[in-house]
Amino acid sequence: MIKLKVCGMKDPENIREVADLFPDYMGFIFYKDSPRYVGDRFSLSENDVSTNVGVFVNESTGVILKSLQSINGVTAQLHGNETPAQCDDLKSRGITVIKVFSIDDEFDFKTVESYKDVVDYFLFDTKGKLHGGNAKTFNWNKLKEYDQSVPFFLSGGLNPENVRNIDGLDGLNLYAIDLNSGVEDEPGIKNIGKIKEVIKEINL
Repeated sequence: MIKLKVCGMKDPENIREVADLFPDYMGFIFYKDSPRYVGDRFSLSENDVSTNVGVFVNESTGVILKSLQSINGVTAQLHGNETPAQCDDLKSRGITVIKVFSIDDEFDFKTVESYKDVVDYFLFDTKGKLHGGNAKTFNWNKLKEYDQSVPFFLSGGLNPENVRNIDGLDGLNLYAIDLNSGVEDEPGIKNIGKIKEVIKEINL
């Protein structure tokens, strides 16, 4: 069964509401230029959610580790130009690594080759002006060019209407879908009804 990740959480009450839906992952953005940035003093009790993901852009390993401690997390999602060496270093420290690649029609999957042995998952998102949260999907047929060697998260403007089309990805190594801008009332505030609709769609 496809896993569910809800990313870009920052409001305590909204976090509790989403947690009550039991997503497999919840993402917390530690990138200061994001409208979904959690802030300098953000922290979670270990009972808030089960699997917490820290989202980073070109951050040092030390900051990543410290930020993950604040959310009781051991999973880092890397949205920048992080090197295979840094990914390998994080994995050696017991961190689960999700490396993000921004996809458009010109993307060459040879780009991911050097990361295959040093990450746990890839995340394929829509290429846009922002490091995620662009509220647009990319051409999912492009994923058929990927050799499927590492399981991947699918991201990029997913919502109750377009998520039903993931049936067209049967046979690919799709591990999870990643919800963010497509189920928001405003940046960082998720619409619970829309998430419930997505859950219904992916569990049909």
